[in-house]
Formats: sequence, structure tokens, C-alpha cells
Amino acid sequence: MNTEMKGPHQGQPILAAGRPPAEAETVMILVHRRGGRPAMIMTLANDLYRPDMAYLAPQAGNYTWYPYSFLAPIPQNEPGISSGIQMLADLVAEIEAAGIPAEKIVIGGFSQGACLATEFVARHARRYGGLFALSGGLIGPDGTPRDYAGSLSGTPVFIGCSDIDFHIPLARVHETTAVLRDLGGNVEERIYPGMAHTWNQDELDYINKMMESL
Repeated sequence: MNTEMKGPHQGQPILAAGRPPAEAETVMILVHRRGGRPAMIMTLANDLYRPDMAYLAPQAGNYTWYPYSFLAPIPQNEPGISSGIQMLADLVAEIEAAGIPAEKIVIGGFSQGACLATEFVARHARRYGGLFALSGGLIGPDGTPRDYAGSLSGTPVFIGCSDIDFHIPLARVHETTAVLRDLGGNVEERIYPGMAHTWNQDELDYINKMMESL
């Protein structure tokens, strides 16, 4: 655990389902949307169920990872972004300490949670079990440098979004796909014409197929 970071998301509860991490073969970290609750994003565990998997859904302080749009200048969304990314880093480290390697950890989220999950994986690039971003993308305004270090080394990545999502510009979705591919991710991007700000069955089906490789 990081003992120096004292941001808004440190010390928040983590909802668990499935197998205990110490007894699981794989772990999925689910990151909720702005104003959401861990129990809401944990409903994905029913659709992405594996009998040998542990599911963990951390809670954001005040249920929001950062206060403004993910397209706002990053300093305006601090310390929320840094606190959230450190929380995920600590959680991954705890899972690894329980004997589960990063290659067996899937990280995903919806909306603001998808943005945080994607930014975390880009900033901590290595081989994970998988990443999925439902209606989200990398954080920061247009022109933000994307000089991330490390390599995803073939990590399976799924990015799904509407072409008219009010919160997530299509250009940012495409940029996120390009950046993660440059980092060595095996990225599948799917754009759904006219879809609302939500997720759909096709996305769940693809993620389930993606997890078969675990």
C-alpha cells in the first residue's frame, strides 16, 4: 500500500464478489461512473461471470473520481485523478501480493470509471489480463502529451462507445485506441451508431470472449 498519498480515494471501501482474491485464479477490477456506486458497476459481474474469478469494485470519495469533465485541464481535476490512479496501483499491488500476477488481472469501467481505468493502464503499461473501457477514453484536453512509458505487451483491450455520446467525443475514442495500440495493446474498438451513454450486449459478449484467453 502507498502510505504517502492522502487523496480523496485513499481508505475508501472496496466491494467484493465472486471468489476471495487469495483463492481466485483471476481478478476483475470494476471502476464505477461519476456519481455511481460500487454496487452499480458490480452488476457487470453477473454478465461477465467466471467461477474462478474475484470481482473488486472500489468506491470513489464522494462517489466521484474527479470533479470536471475528463477533457478539462488535468490540474483542475486534481487531486482526484492522481488519487484514483494511486488507488488502482495499490489495489493491483495487493492482488499481486495475494499471488495473482498482473497477466490475470482485468481492469475495466464505465464512463468516468472507464476514463480512470484507461489512464491508469496507460500510465502503468505492462501485460495485464485485459482492459475494457465502456464509453470512456484517456484523460486530458486535446493536445495532452501521450508519452507513456512501458509496454502493454499484447494486453487485450476493448473500447466501446456511441458515435454521438454527449460526454465522450468520437475523436478521443479514436485517439485512445491509437495510443494503446502504440503501447502494444491488442485493441478492439467498436463504435455503435446512435447509442445512448450506456453499454450493450455486443460489448459484453466481446469482453466475455476476450476473457476466455485467461
